[in-house]
Amino acid sequence: MTNSMTATQDRSLAIEKKKRLEQGFFKKGIAIALFSGIAYGLYSAFVVAAQTQGIWVDWSTALPAGGFMLVFILPTLASAINDSCSALWALAATIKQGKLPDFIATLGTKPGLIMVAAAMVGGPIGSAAYIIALSMAGTIVTPVAALCPAIGSIISRVLYKQKLGARGVTGILICMLGSGLIGVSSLTGDLGANAVPGICLALVCALAWGIEGCVAGYGTSMIDSQVGITIRQCTSGLGNLLIILPLLTVASGNSLAETYSCVAGAFTNLPSLAFFIVSGMFAYLSYMNWYRGNSMCGTALGMACNGTYAFFVPLCTWIIVGLFMGFDGYALPAIAWIAAVVMVIGVTVIAVNPLDFFRKEKAA
Repeated sequence: MTNSMTATQDRSLAIEKKKRLEQGFFKKGIAIALFSGIAYGLYSAFVVAAQTQGIWVDWSTALPAGGFMLVFILPTLASAINDSCSALWALAATIKQGKLPDFIATLGTKPGLIMVAAAMVGGPIGSAAYIIALSMAGTIVTPVAALCPAIGSIISRVLYKQKLGARGVTGILICMLGSGLIGVSSLTGDLGANAVPGICLALVCALAWGIEGCVAGYGTSMIDSQVGITIRQCTSGLGNLLIILPLLTVASGNSLAETYSCVAGAFTNLPSLAFFIVSGMFAYLSYMNWYRGNSMCGTALGMACNGTYAFFVPLCTWIIVGLFMGFDGYALPAIAWIAAVVMVIGVTVIAVNPLDFFRKEKAA
């Protein structure tokens, strides 16, 4: 009888310890996913800061305002440099972890090729659109780009026949309300003349990232997260430099020699390159911790936590570029902050059922 009671107590103690470990692991995953949103805000802020230094200042004063080179080519170049620096950080981590052979071997596999395809959409297309949108309209575009989980839900419904459900539809409508608030703020005169095309490019970015999230989901389920992030960042950096920049140059009628003269100048300009090295580090940390957080607390909740970058991008840019570096124009109108809050609520509703939190509390 005593032995039976002791065994029961041991089982109860083991179950309790297991539950505590799982709760700690879950909470750590949430913290890591939230850090990915903060890192994304810092990455964006340092990209903006880099374009206020050295040769970038010379270009901004010498080139005609609103010209194709200033509006499209140079922001794409900024995205290419950031992603290239981020790829170097990712490669360094991969080598340090002894996973370089895995990285090389994975490139020739079906999941690896799927990751490359997804990275081409989310990297060169999505990231370039995001950086161009930032340069045109400022950090007001960030909540619009944060629509990618909502768009990803719709794409998943079309491609994989996943049901949206009442909660998913509600979340999408909330996100659309946030977009409407941004539209209202653009009509008040608080934003510049390039606000509308900047917001449109942010929507392109959200679409690209939504597609990337859906397509890459299959690939990353069979690829080590570190290897997957390295493939993503390398693909994005090379894609911007070797595909997107030449295409934009040809479309603008400019010469490739002029564009790649700017590339050489940007990569050898130390004042701005220092900022890009830091932005690349935070870009790598953001994507790396997003995947890691997802694996610990679940993709849905990880996505919701990462979506807080809608707050952190304008906040970090205002602190770093506005307060510390002394540049004006980075404080947002109140309605923009309200729109960011609304969109984060919408993203959270799509990703997580709020009632689950109350159920967990009752169960506890």
